[in-house]
Amino acid sequence: MAVEAVNIVVVHGGAGAWPRDRWPEATAGVAAAARAAFALVAGGGSALDAAVAAVVILEDDPRYNAGTGSVPTANGHLEFDAAVMDGASGRAGAVAAATGIRNPVRLARAVFDDGRHILLAANGATAFAHAAGIEQSTAGHVEPTDQSLKAPTQDTVGAVVCVGGKLAAATSTGGTHGKLQGRVGDAPLIGAGTWADANCAVSATGTGERLIEAAAAHEVAARVRLTSASLQEAVEAVVSGIQGNAGLIAVDLAGRVATACNTDAMPRAIATGDGVKAATGRDEPLRAIL
Repeated sequence: MAVEAVNIVVVHGGAGAWPRDRWPEATAGVAAAARAAFALVAGGGSALDAAVAAVVILEDDPRYNAGTGSVPTANGHLEFDAAVMDGASGRAGAVAAATGIRNPVRLARAVFDDGRHILLAANGATAFAHAAGIEQSTAGHVEPTDQSLKAPTQDTVGAVVCVGGKLAAATSTGGTHGKLQGRVGDAPLIGAGTWADANCAVSATGTGERLIEAAAAHEVAARVRLTSASLQEAVEAVVSGIQGNAGLIAVDLAGRVATACNTDAMPRAIATGDGVKAATGRDEPLRAIL
């Protein structure tokens, strides 16, 4: 049976201890990202184009732990992880522990487009960014006395997109607050924090080490492919098995959406031709955002 062509963008702004008084702004931010990405789709953009565009907007928003808003390492530096994956081709691009980059997800897309490698790390990723003309950032260090201003209330941003049955995912993060230099989380590891194939696309957020051990993003796809589980059942089962903070968003080739988290909050938004719906609290219903 043919699958009806559906266009949909799903965005998350990180599972974590978002203070309740910040829920409205967190909701507004992910809604804006989803809306802009869907506008790109409506203009003929691909699923991968839209996933990257949504994440770029969140990287440029200091309220989220990615790009501009990234939390510092133990020695005050900023190191970024990001990945993209295209379900139609099964190809991916990623960067880890990159520095001096305004939009790490753009760098991951550049690695994808270059095609020689999947994951570039640390100085190699930064050198590739310079050679590729990726926009640099002047933000590279946070003084220890200023680190308290970057409270670890959120973790990672991501997007999954379906465009006419074609799927893509993108994920970006500044990592964990006070992490050791060179630490790499789940976001840039294909199958852990980011996954897309012909059937579904997944982006994860939470405690990276535990998501890596669970191969969380791929596990969702595997459960859907190999069992009778629905996409929502698969997402909930994976989240429930994580011994740490965890959140997942997913979409399948029919445009069915699944989200779940084990934290009090995970800003999330869904954009379709009917508009945008969003929420932040775990048990908060999605509501239309004008």
